[in-house]
Amino acid sequence: MKRLSMAAITLVMLGGGGSAWAGSHGQVTYNDHIKPLMEQKCFACHGERSPSIEEFDADQKKYTSMMVGPRMTTYQELVAFVNGDDAGAIMRRLDDGKATPTGKPGNMNIYLGGSAEERAKNLDLFKRWVGHWTLKRQAELTAEDHKLFKILEKR
Repeated sequence: MKRLSMAAITLVMLGGGGSAWAGSHGQVTYNDHIKPLMEQKCFACHGERSPSIEEFDADQKKYTSMMVGPRMTTYQELVAFVNGDDAGAIMRRLDDGKATPTGKPGNMNIYLGGSAEERAKNLDLFKRWVGHWTLKRQAELTAEDHKLFKILEKR
C-alpha cells in the first residue's frame, strides 16, 4: 500500500495526474484553456460576427449600443489586448478590483461566471495565462513588463 501511495504521489508530482492537475498547476495555454473559456463566456459579444478592433474604434458608440465588442476569436486578436497595441485592456476589463484603490471590478468581470466563485476561478485562469497581471495601459508598460507576459498559445 505504501508503495502504491508513493507511486501515485510521484505520478502527480511529475504531471501525470491528469488534465485537472495540469489545469490547476501546469502551464495555461490559449488553445487548451483560454480559447474554450472565451468560447463559453465571451464569444457571444466578441466572436466571429464582431468587428475588428479598428472597426470598433472607428464607431464605438454604434457597437457599444449593439452590445458588441471587438473580435477576439484568435490567439493573435486576444494577445493584442494583453501585450499588443491595446496592451493591458483585457486585464483592466476582467480584473476583480481587489488590488485597486476603488475596489471596483472591470466591466467584463461579471461575464466570467454566474457566481463569485466561478468568476474567481476563471479570472485565476486568465491571470496564470497572462503571467504578469497588470492594469497598466500600453503607454505605461515598460520593456520589463512586456518580457514578463507568458501568453502561451500552445504547449
